[in-house]
Amino acid sequence: MAKYKPYSYAQGMFIPVFFKEQIQKGTFEYTLNYLVDNELDLSIFDARFNNDETGAPAYDPRILLKIILLAYSRGITSSRSIADCCEKNVLFMALSANSRPHFTTIASFISSMDKEVVTLFLQVLLVCDQQNLIGREMFAIDGCKLPSNASKEWSGT
Repeated sequence: MAKYKPYSYAQGMFIPVFFKEQIQKGTFEYTLNYLVDNELDLSIFDARFNNDETGAPAYDPRILLKIILLAYSRGITSSRSIADCCEKNVLFMALSANSRPHFTTIASFISSMDKEVVTLFLQVLLVCDQQNLIGREMFAIDGCKLPSNASKEWSGT
């Protein structure tokens, strides 16, 4: 009779994880990390925080922006799901430096950055233009399905 080595899926294992090594060159995560850290001017977020002398330290907007953009790129839009990814997914842990922001922090950041997102989008387009990534013929965002409530029932007309 054949003899096999024993195994168990229920066993655990401690593995050393170096977050910097998880973000590998040539991946979307690496590009996102580089773009947010080196190319974008995020000083627009500084005015939001008034905790110089009193108050608890806030999460760095760079961290929040990275995890939100990574989540959106993977189709994850729920703040609870994003917070869950920061606790369970190694790439999210690496991009957030294991910060693990609460879902209410993530939701508040997303809902209050309507003015900043226009500036950030413009900066990203300028960086893409400098890298000759824009063909200047057509710009489209594909795969975006937005709910429509333009029916007579909803609009009242």
